[in-house]
Amino acid sequence: MMDILDELVTANRILAREGVVDSFGHVSIRHPDRPAHFLLSRARAPECIEVEDLMEFAADGTPIDRADRRPYAERFIHAAVYEARPHALAVVHHHSPSVIPFSVTNAPLSPVMHMCAGIGASVPTWDSRTRFGETNLLVTNMAMGRDLAAALGSRPSILMRGHGAVVAGASLREVVFNSIYLQVNADLQMKAAALGSITFLSDGEIAAVLRTRGSFTYERAWEYWCHRAGRPYDARPMEGPLAGA
Repeated sequence: MMDILDELVTANRILAREGVVDSFGHVSIRHPDRPAHFLLSRARAPECIEVEDLMEFAADGTPIDRADRRPYAERFIHAAVYEARPHALAVVHHHSPSVIPFSVTNAPLSPVMHMCAGIGASVPTWDSRTRFGETNLLVTNMAMGRDLAAALGSRPSILMRGHGAVVAGASLREVVFNSIYLQVNADLQMKAAALGSITFLSDGEIAAVLRTRGSFTYERAWEYWCHRAGRPYDARPMEGPLAGA
């Protein structure tokens, strides 16, 4: 269990080091022994998080042992995604400035580079105002979380109008990878748009990339990001068609 907690701390530190999160944003994992529960830090800047900050939450976002720790107000994002997607094992919510322009305009955010294929063919936008009116745009209850999770569906990522993004996946490494490359894609797409018409990856190209994306891809990136964040690297088996690349 301690290894899992250390990995969650590392994920927080990586996302901070790579500029996806700053003082705000969070990453969680499904509890390995109690699948209806999840693990998430107390409300603290991701770069400062330690193992002692990590908390267990029930399926509805209720802290199991709150003590004197204040939880994130938007823990309901994680609770609702885990409820809606039994196979999701990790969730990231972030406010990367790079993605915000795509959440408030009609410009579609789609992969422009092969490394970004995991963000999904077209990243949709969820608008809290559609069902909940004029709020502070934070997801602070299960009703809002479930509406967001329904809009996300089985996709890997979704934007939140004027707020940020949510990324969900089958592993902590996968959601960190896709969160970073969601930001990379947004940056590249804005640069490309300034030059002219964009040629996006086709559905077939996206599918081909993902077919050849084994654990080696995530491990290679994770090791690099661990080094940059000053965190120890816990190697996992490297498998897949490109393992020797």
